[in-house]
Amino acid sequence: MALPIDPNQYTLRSSVSCCGVGLHSGRTVNLSIKPAPVNSGIRFFRSDIPAGAHLHAHMDKVVDTRLATTIGNDHFQISTTEHLMAALQGFGIDNADVELDSPEVPIMDGSAGPFFTLLKGTGKKKQNGLRRVLRITKPITYSDGDKHLTVTPYNGFKVTGEISFDDTLIKKQKFTFDLLADHFGDDISKARTFGYVEQVEELWANGLALGSSLANVIAIHWNRKSVLNEDGLRYDDEFIRHKVLDLVGDLALLGCPVLGHVKAYKAGHAQHLGLMQAIESSPHCWEIVEMKRNGAHSVIGNMASKSRTADHSFFPLFKNKNLAATPA
Repeated sequence: MALPIDPNQYTLRSSVSCCGVGLHSGRTVNLSIKPAPVNSGIRFFRSDIPAGAHLHAHMDKVVDTRLATTIGNDHFQISTTEHLMAALQGFGIDNADVELDSPEVPIMDGSAGPFFTLLKGTGKKKQNGLRRVLRITKPITYSDGDKHLTVTPYNGFKVTGEISFDDTLIKKQKFTFDLLADHFGDDISKARTFGYVEQVEELWANGLALGSSLANVIAIHWNRKSVLNEDGLRYDDEFIRHKVLDLVGDLALLGCPVLGHVKAYKAGHAQHLGLMQAIESSPHCWEIVEMKRNGAHSVIGNMASKSRTADHSFFPLFKNKNLAATPA
């Protein structure tokens, strides 16, 4: 049976660029997204440090999950990766080189919308390499207090998010998004990050969120009944849609497409990483599927090393450097 996913890898047709501000640093950031070769995955480069070093966007590179997802290696770090990664995932890009002159991806308008618009503007290019897909075969669960996530078998990639807040504005919200339905641009790309006004003020007092403003954050009023943004909300349930957006972006750090249904309750970046680590440590609950050009596929393995090797390839089947192209 053919799987509901394009077997080919994709990159961008041409380079695109934008300029914005770092949410936490407040610094101007210039960013370019460029086509990349087959099997290279998403790689970050810094133009403001000596050339040559790059950083793969992968779960084993996550170094911080407070306020945003930050990845890093011995050379540099990149923070606030989730919105850009979600846009690349939502547009179906497997291979791209991201170059920026700051340690932080620009926040733009607080959503993935501007990145998605850039990608749509240039289009994507089919490559000769074929995808390998992580297919969930048995349920996997991760819990952290009252926050929990579960991924179950599903012939597609679906995300269901649920949040519960003690206020009049948000209350309880739930939203389901199916990535393969190709509605990323309309359903979740424009959902913005949000926070209570006093939380933002506290971050400012501690030298954080220096680039935040009503242009890139939904600011929830002190009375918990409205937002300070003059244009209001883009969706009635924009809060949970943004949470789903973050989850899609973080799960892109698995390094390959996923076939499964992820259900998340009150989860954030730390719990997203916890789920990915739970998947890593449960090789009996998933298999790697190698796509074929005729839409067929074959299972090539479901084993993962349980210890970090010298090159940190402790999850070799998810490492881009090991995803060799399948002969035509």
